[in-house]
Amino acid sequence: MTLKELSQAVQRGEIDTVITAVPDPFGRLVGKRFRADYFLKSVVSHGTHGCNYLLTVNMDMDPLEGFKVANWEAGFGDFEMRPDLSSLRRLPWQPGTALVLCDFFKHDGELVDEAPRSVLHRQLSRITGKGWTCYCASELEFYLFNQTFHSAFQSGYRDLQPSSDYRIDYHLMQPTREEGLMRAIRNQMTEARVPVESSKGEWSRGQHEINFTYDEPLVMADMHVLFKQGVKEMAEQQGRAVSFMAKYAPAEAGSSCHIHMSLWKGKKNLFWENSKGSHGNHPHASGSALFRHFLGGLLKYSPELCLFFGPTINSYKRYQPGSWAPTRMAWSTDNRTCGYRIVGSGNGFRLENRMPGADANPYLAFSAMIAAGLKGIEEKLSCGEAYEGNAYVDPKLRKLPSSLREAASLLENSQLARDAFGSNVVEFYVRHAQLEQQAFDDAVTDWEKQRYFERI
Repeated sequence: MTLKELSQAVQRGEIDTVITAVPDPFGRLVGKRFRADYFLKSVVSHGTHGCNYLLTVNMDMDPLEGFKVANWEAGFGDFEMRPDLSSLRRLPWQPGTALVLCDFFKHDGELVDEAPRSVLHRQLSRITGKGWTCYCASELEFYLFNQTFHSAFQSGYRDLQPSSDYRIDYHLMQPTREEGLMRAIRNQMTEARVPVESSKGEWSRGQHEINFTYDEPLVMADMHVLFKQGVKEMAEQQGRAVSFMAKYAPAEAGSSCHIHMSLWKGKKNLFWENSKGSHGNHPHASGSALFRHFLGGLLKYSPELCLFFGPTINSYKRYQPGSWAPTRMAWSTDNRTCGYRIVGSGNGFRLENRMPGADANPYLAFSAMIAAGLKGIEEKLSCGEAYEGNAYVDPKLRKLPSSLREAASLLENSQLARDAFGSNVVEFYVRHAQLEQQAFDDAVTDWEKQRYFERI
């Protein structure tokens, strides 16, 4: 909605609340609710403020130490939250409410480099500087449970009840039972300028997938984080709970965030080149030279940027052979054991990154792909031939990191990451990962008690 449309809706009494929100390092939305008349009178022209500790807290909102951008020594001051009015939209599932996403700015008027939206701004400026446009789309999977968030918390997340009794990939009967919620998600998200293409049952019990219409990366990332927030809120309104954990149970499939991406100049897809006959039965297998360089960069640099695809301890439980999540670096034209899968033709020709989980922060995941791909173009890297076979069991292929600790170490030592994002940004996200790893290392888990309480 435009500012004029918001003003008119406020005058008619249809909108009385405006949420100002910022994505935090975990991809969560944090912010404030304003009376709509005050938002129009003051926030539009002057912005608002939020404590800078929002970038340096953990999931439990505990302030963390060891960060330059915000700390106790500097008194945890404020950052300006400046609304991006292009992101203004009505939220149909919240009565009388609109939302606008904001960027964090410092007192000197400069963007806060470490903020996720700023990281993506920087990479997109490199794309536009070449006269190109990037398009991408997220495919998000999640689990639906027959419990509320509160009851799941009270039970210690034990005995969770998935919404289906059996695996429902492409099934129509079982998802019909959830159509009250899924229809609300499809329609209300589309009303909120998060255009949904489709929903479907996914592989595991209670697992679902919803696909968005593609757009430019910043717009897509904004839609992605709003989608996760909105789905949780709509589920709660119907007495249900959803989870975007990468791997919620050992025996169930992980939840992915497959990312589709292509580069364009005007109305031309720069990745596409009709190369029929050059690669067997796949007429589009080679793509353009630009595409092959971009993919070559992804293959070479994705492991050292994997922290942006798998940002949590739990992310690395998803990378298991035979799990539908990749474990090794390879690309294919239609092979779901590989990290990168090439799909489509003509203007629909694109690459699919199968590494990110549903827990990925989209601003960072998109940024990592752009940075690696542009480096591949700069270095004129080759992506080689399309892989055939089972990539899970091929020891010749380079492995992905197997833990958050390993991923953080690879990012910390990545010269590409420091060149593309800046050392402050790299050190910021490495520090977050190290502190999360330390918290996990210090925890006593149910597995340990089950194993050792009596028998050791």
